[in-house]
Amino acid sequence: MLRLWQFTTIQEAMHPRAQRLPNFPSVVLHRNSPWNCNLHRLDRRFVATGNLGHTTLSAKSEPALSDAQRKTIYALSTPPGKAGIAVVRVSGPDAIDVWRRVTRKSKSGDIPTPWMLQRRHVVDPETGEKLDDGLTVFFKRPKSFTTEDTLELHIHSGRAVLSAVLRALAKLPYCRPAAPGEFTRRAFEGGRLDLTQVEGLRDLIDAETEAQRRVAVSGAEGTARLRYEALRAQILECLVCVEGFIDFGEDVDELGQETAARDRALFIIDSIRSHLDDNRRGEILRSGIKLAIFGPPNAGKSSLFNFLAQRDAAITSPIPGTTRDVLTLTLDIGGFPVVLSDTAGLRETVDTVEQLGVGRAGNAVKEADLSLCVLSLPDVIFSPGSAQLRLPDEIKDHLTPNTLFLLNKSDIITNLPPEQSFTFMEYDGDCDRKKLPQLWTVSLRTSDGTQSFLDGLAEVLRTRYTDGIDLTSPLITHARHRDFLEQAVMHLAEFIAFPPSEIDIAAESLRYAARAIGSVSGLDVGVEEVLGGIFSSFCVGK
Repeated sequence: MLRLWQFTTIQEAMHPRAQRLPNFPSVVLHRNSPWNCNLHRLDRRFVATGNLGHTTLSAKSEPALSDAQRKTIYALSTPPGKAGIAVVRVSGPDAIDVWRRVTRKSKSGDIPTPWMLQRRHVVDPETGEKLDDGLTVFFKRPKSFTTEDTLELHIHSGRAVLSAVLRALAKLPYCRPAAPGEFTRRAFEGGRLDLTQVEGLRDLIDAETEAQRRVAVSGAEGTARLRYEALRAQILECLVCVEGFIDFGEDVDELGQETAARDRALFIIDSIRSHLDDNRRGEILRSGIKLAIFGPPNAGKSSLFNFLAQRDAAITSPIPGTTRDVLTLTLDIGGFPVVLSDTAGLRETVDTVEQLGVGRAGNAVKEADLSLCVLSLPDVIFSPGSAQLRLPDEIKDHLTPNTLFLLNKSDIITNLPPEQSFTFMEYDGDCDRKKLPQLWTVSLRTSDGTQSFLDGLAEVLRTRYTDGIDLTSPLITHARHRDFLEQAVMHLAEFIAFPPSEIDIAAESLRYAARAIGSVSGLDVGVEEVLGGIFSSFCVGK
C-alpha cells in the first residue's frame, strides 16, 4: 500500500521553526522509497520543487536502495540482436507500477488486464519520451512463471530500442537487473518448479537433438518429479511403520510392523537399482555420446571426420602422422547427440610430438562411450578375393566390446562383390554372432556405402541408448541424481542391517534415505509430515 503524508508534517519535522507553506498538496511516497523505508531518519534535508498542482521531493546525497530492498527484477528474455520481436521480462511486487510508469495507453485502458496482450507505448519514466510501440502482457500472481506479479514487454528487437528500454527500467529505484537464472530460481522458491524441473528446463533450452529434446521435455513437465516423489513416499511409509512401533509399541504387532518395513525397504532398493543400472544412458543422452575415431595412420580417419562434419575440419594428407592431436566436434547423428573425436594414427614412432598424439589417442578411446576403428581394407584383407581380415597389432590393445569397425578404401579392391561380408580372423572362434563386432565397408573417396554406414551407425546408437526405454519416461539425466540415489540405497541397506533391538536407530537411516531422495527435487522431511502419516495410516487410539 502507498502511504499518504502531508508535506507540512514532514516540513515541520525537519524545520520546526519554518513557516508552514499554505495549500501544498499531499505527497505520495512509494512503499520502497528511501523516505518510506527510513522514516525514523528525519534529519535529512528536503528540497521541495514543483507548483501547487504537483510537488516532488528529493534528498541531497540520498543513498540508493540495496539489492535486498529492490525486489523487482528485469532482464531481456530473448537473445540480443536484430529481430522482429524482443521480450523484456519484469517480475516482482512492483511489476504493475512498472507497467504504469514505463507504458502509456495506445488503445488499452489504464489498468492491465491479466494474461491478455495489450498495445502500449513504451516510454521513459522520467521524461515521458516514447521509446517504442509494442505489446504488454501482465501475469497476476500466483498464476505466473515466478508466482509473482510479472510483466512482459514485447518490443522491436533493435539494439537502440533494447538499450533505451533497459535504461528506462534502470531509472526506477525499486528495479534492478536480474541475476543469471533468477527468474527460474524465484519459480523454484515459489513452488512452481522443483529442482528436476529446473534442470529439465535448462536441458530443454540447451537441447540440440531430438533425443535430448524428448528427455528434457519429460523432465521439465515434472515426470521425474513424480517418480522421485513416489520413491520418497514409499520410504516415508516405512518410516511411518517404524515410528509407529517406537511411539506406540504396546498397541501394534512388533514382528509384523518390523517385517513389513524391511520388506518395503528391500522393494525400494530393487526399484532404485533398476534405475541406477542403466549404463548412464540418461546422462549420456543429455551431454552427448562420446565417439572416438581411431586406427592406423592413413586409414582415412580424418577423411571420415570431415565427411561427418560436412566440412574440412581436419587436415588430410597422404603423409602418415598428419593428425597429432585430438579434434572434437558435436554432431547430430540419427537424432542423437554425438561428441566426435578424431585422433592420431596408432603406430610406433620416434617423433616426440607424434608420441604425445598417440598417447592422447589412447586416452580418448579409453574415455569414449563408443569407439570406431577405421581400417584400410587393402591393408587388412588376408588375400585377394578373401573374406577374412586380420587386425593390425597396433590397435589390438585398444579394442573393447564397444568398438565398431569401418573398412575404408573399398574402391581400391578390384572385383569386390556387392554387399561383400567380411570377418576378422581373430573372431573366427566366436560362435556367438551377437558378440561379433559391427562393421561397414565404404569408400570415403567415392562415397560408396556411406549412406548404409550412417543408417547403421544411427541404428547402433538407437539400440544401445533407447531400446527398452520410453524417452517420455523418467531417466537419471544428471550425476547429481545418481549420487543421491546411491546414498538412498546405502541408507536403506543400513536400515535393513540393524537388529530389531535397535529399531530406533534404524529409523534414522530411513530418514536419511528419504532426505537423499528429497534432495533430488529440493524437498526435505519434516516431523509433521511423519506424524501426519502415522495418524492417518494407523489406528492406535482406543
